[in-house]
Amino acid sequence: MSGAESRYWFPAKRYGWGWGPPRTWQGWLVLVAFFVLLAAGAVVFLPGLRTGRFLAYTAILVAVLIAICYVTGEPPRWRWGGK
Repeated sequence: MSGAESRYWFPAKRYGWGWGPPRTWQGWLVLVAFFVLLAAGAVVFLPGLRTGRFLAYTAILVAVLIAICYVTGEPPRWRWGGK
């Protein structure tokens, strides 16, 4: 891993657009926090059948995760494989 690559928490996917699994402990921490918050939201919102609130909560969590990936990950672009 070169110096430029090591500063990215989320590497780009080899095929398609977006990011792959985290490369650093900070990226893993963000991903684990996302899933913990998602599970907590399911416990809070779904037993009361507040599905709309759960969907809004999930949309906010996903938007925050995408923003973190955008800031800390490799620049997104369509990739066809190779390097």
